[in-house]
Amino acid sequence: MVSTKKRCQSHSTPVSRLPTAETGTIFAKGVEMVFQSGKQQYQVLQGIDWNIKSGNIELLMGPSGSGKTTLLSILAGLLTPTAGQVYLLGEEITRMSRGKLERFRRDNIGFIFQGFNLFPALTAAENVEVVLNIKGIRGKKARYQAQALLEQVGLGLHRNHKPCDLSGGQKQRVAIARALAGNPQIIMADEPTAALDSQSGHNVIELLYYLAKEQSCTVLMVTHDPRIMDVADQVTHLEDGRLTCH
Repeated sequence: MVSTKKRCQSHSTPVSRLPTAETGTIFAKGVEMVFQSGKQQYQVLQGIDWNIKSGNIELLMGPSGSGKTTLLSILAGLLTPTAGQVYLLGEEITRMSRGKLERFRRDNIGFIFQGFNLFPALTAAENVEVVLNIKGIRGKKARYQAQALLEQVGLGLHRNHKPCDLSGGQKQRVAIARALAGNPQIIMADEPTAALDSQSGHNVIELLYYLAKEQSCTVLMVTHDPRIMDVADQVTHLEDGRLTCH
């Protein structure tokens, strides 16, 4: 079991200035999100201020419908907030052009999805190679790196297996290997254990903890699974669109 020295049930670092050398890898100021449905407006996020330190593993928890996935999508640059600013690695992504933002995400962020999102017709190694190819790594170098990443997650002997031949835990390990392709500085995961049984889920999270710390990544995971709280450096709660303390 991974032990941690510091944890709180809910944490939000107040933000009153623009990013400096002391600011974390992920920095949000005044983030709000309003969705329009017909004539109705729904405010999903309200005044989110958040500073996630470099190298931390942070869990974002909260009830269904609280806005967790929306906030994660905004922090990842997949959604544009109605108001507020988001900085990743000291760069404001909320004002980037679409092309620059796509390149920034490609170069700096690894994603892990609840449903694995593997290509069913490709082998484990090929699923990892696809991401490496997108990042400009091809041929023998891509094959070598894909094999090395699969070995890191304990799937070196499964490189030629397709997703249909892998268990849920093994599929998620392939997804982790793919997320680590190209050595991203940030890893974002949306319910990474939701499709797994208890033991597989905990094994995957401890593996992600180990790999992230070895590669000095900052990891942000959306989850409602309390069984993985003990692997986090920090646990933050989102309720009714706000980061709250209990």
